[in-house]
Amino acid sequence: MKKIAFLSFIILLMMNLSSSSQGTATSKKQVKFVIHTEFGDMKGILYNETPKHRDNFVKLAKSGFYDGLLFHRVIMGFMIQGGDPLSKNAKAGQALGMGDPGYTIPAEFNVNLKHKRGALAAARNENPEKNSSGSQFYIVQPEKGTHFLDMNYTVFGEVTEGFDVIDKIASAPKDQRDRPLKDIKMTVKIVE
Repeated sequence: MKKIAFLSFIILLMMNLSSSSQGTATSKKQVKFVIHTEFGDMKGILYNETPKHRDNFVKLAKSGFYDGLLFHRVIMGFMIQGGDPLSKNAKAGQALGMGDPGYTIPAEFNVNLKHKRGALAAARNENPEKNSSGSQFYIVQPEKGTHFLDMNYTVFGEVTEGFDVIDKIASAPKDQRDRPLKDIKMTVKIVE
């Protein structure tokens, strides 16, 4: 009788562990995003290892914050950058890159998250804590990545489809400030 009770206890315990680990797996599901441009879509994932950046990007995207903003800085062989709220309806030739939502995000560096091709990373100004901009981000363009930026800027996701779109944006004609001569607008959506 004691053996049956003990076995029942073990089975119940294993069922409990199994269901709680399934709950954990569900909560760690990777968030997917789509950045739509006139050149096509870039699809990708946000990393769970950088929860502050992930959650902030999701919040801004779901609120429509990014919709209509520009890729305001593009450099072939380096990256494409967007997310400056001042870029919405900006006049031609206007200097961009100084806007933010009024807050920064603490750095979330991770030695395993590299500036490889397609990496989605947070832009920042020259602050000693290396806090990230609350909204500006960049996507790494070159095949070999930009690994000199590793552990200096937070990488919080990656593009998994649409690398040709990154290349088209990076090669757009631009002015002396690296702003495309023709506005490249974005719409950012979170895929549930």
